[in-house]
Amino acid sequence: MFASDRELPVSGGAAKRAYVRQMFTAIAPTYDRLNRIISMRLDLHWRRKSVELLDWERVPAGRYLDLCAGTLDFAAILSRQPGFRGRIIGADFVQPMLELGRHKSDRIEPVTADALDLPFPDAAFDGAVVGWGVRNLADLDAGLREAARVLRPGARLVVLEMSTPPRQPLRGAYLAYFEHVLPRIGRLISKHTTAYDWLPESARVFPEPPELARRMEGAGFTEVRFIRFLGGITAVHLGVRKERCS
Repeated sequence: MFASDRELPVSGGAAKRAYVRQMFTAIAPTYDRLNRIISMRLDLHWRRKSVELLDWERVPAGRYLDLCAGTLDFAAILSRQPGFRGRIIGADFVQPMLELGRHKSDRIEPVTADALDLPFPDAAFDGAVVGWGVRNLADLDAGLREAARVLRPGARLVVLEMSTPPRQPLRGAYLAYFEHVLPRIGRLISKHTTAYDWLPESARVFPEPPELARRMEGAGFTEVRFIRFLGGITAVHLGVRKERCS
C-alpha cells in the first residue's frame, strides 16, 4: 500500500486512522508475543509502574478506562492490584485486539470505540490509562481533550508512550535498534510488511515528553509531569483532570 517507510501516514487525518485500524487488525494475533520480544518483556514492567502512578487507591471500587486498550494488558494489570474492586472499560476501535484480550480478567468490559469520539458521558471515569496509544491517534489534541471530557474532576490520566533517549551513547544505540533491528523482527514474526516500520516512523514525528506534557495541559490537565524510563526510551506522563475543561 505504501511504497516506502517515509510514505506511511504518520502526520494524522483520515489516512492515518484507516491505516492504524487496518494494521492492528492484521497484527492482532502476534501482537502480545511481539511486544514481549521487542521490549525484552520490559513492556509489562513499565505498565505495572504506570498503574502504580494511577492513584486508583483514591477510589478502589471506581470505574476506570483503558484507552486505546489493544489486547487489554493495562486493564488486566490494574484488575489484579491487591485491594482493587472496581471495573475497567477497555476501549479500542480495533475489535480483534479486544477479542484476543477479553479473557485476561473478568473485571474488564471491552468496548469497540474510537478514542476521538468516546460513547461515554462526561465525567464517567475515576481514572484512565493509555499504553502506547496516543501516538496512533489521527488527532492527538482532540484525543487528549476527549480523555479529559470523560474523566471526573481530580481523576488522573496516565499516558505511557515512546520517547527518545536524550543522551549519547544510549541514544545512538537505541535508534539503531529501533530503526533497523526492530522492524526486521516485526516483519519476520507478524508477516506484515509495514507495521513495524510504523513504530519508529510514528515515534519519529511524535512530540517528545516536554511537548506532550504541554499539550496535556492545553487539553485540560493540571499537575502534569513525566518520568523517563530506562534512560528515556519510553516515558510515562501524569495529569489530573481540571475542575473545568473547555
